[in-house]
Amino acid sequence: MPELPEVETVKRGLAPTMEGALLVNAELRRPDLRFPFPVDFSSIVGGQRIVSLSRRAKYLMIDLEAGDVIIAHLGMSGSFRIEQGALPETPGEFHHPRGKDEKHDHVIFHLEGSAGPARVIYNDPRRFGFMDLARRETVSAHAFLRGLGEEPTGNALDAAYLAGRFAGKAQPLKAALLDQKNIAGLGNIYVCEALWRSGLSPLKPAGALVDGQGKAGSALQDLTVAIREVIADAIAAGGSSLKDHIQADGSLGYFQHSFSVYDREGEACRTPGCGGTVARIVQAGRSTFHCPRCQK
Repeated sequence: MPELPEVETVKRGLAPTMEGALLVNAELRRPDLRFPFPVDFSSIVGGQRIVSLSRRAKYLMIDLEAGDVIIAHLGMSGSFRIEQGALPETPGEFHHPRGKDEKHDHVIFHLEGSAGPARVIYNDPRRFGFMDLARRETVSAHAFLRGLGEEPTGNALDAAYLAGRFAGKAQPLKAALLDQKNIAGLGNIYVCEALWRSGLSPLKPAGALVDGQGKAGSALQDLTVAIREVIADAIAAGGSSLKDHIQADGSLGYFQHSFSVYDREGEACRTPGCGGTVARIVQAGRSTFHCPRCQK
């Protein structure tokens, strides 16, 4: 499933075509994806100008001029492609064939922008993605968004914030980091990478990083920096492009070539002087990759 950097990459890829364009029509080719589309979805969004695109956690947000917000989630296999002008074209090269079989084109946004007509097509073979509607003034209270923690890309995520969330918790550190109420949008891949960068075991109790006065220790400060840096690096590289993910323009990101621990079971740890071997364990049904020697 695409993680935060992948969704950020898709948002940035779609923005030049969608922002400022008139959404002439939202063509729905089936009544549902993972969930049914909202009642009157097409009639509500059709005819509105797109003000901006944004992201909250792993959700893509499309703000419309009348105050409506389209909330989109890519699920496991969802992707967008752009067709510009009179004839369809898919820019970029696809490493993993996808997004060209029209039987999986479930939503088509017909746009009129400064460069002329365009179509933004949502393709989803497995149909685990979904789209919903909210009002801008109440979007933060939406069922998918309420209760989400701070973004790992914003200044609000600091060691003091995490100390407040982790104090007194015996929960394993990895589980605490994956809890969306603590950090919004942080997923399995980047948790593994951040823990490796900060030299912390995924099995360590989250509360062990907070002192008796509720203040962050140096290890939690290092972890906070590692989280922000690994997400920033992934966004800069265009996401991970694992299996089903592709950028909006069809090109691949390359951050997966920089993974230091994720999916590297049995390989040598890349920490200088460590000499350990990357191991894989299972926590709450998810694979965790770490180095037992240098991550304590």
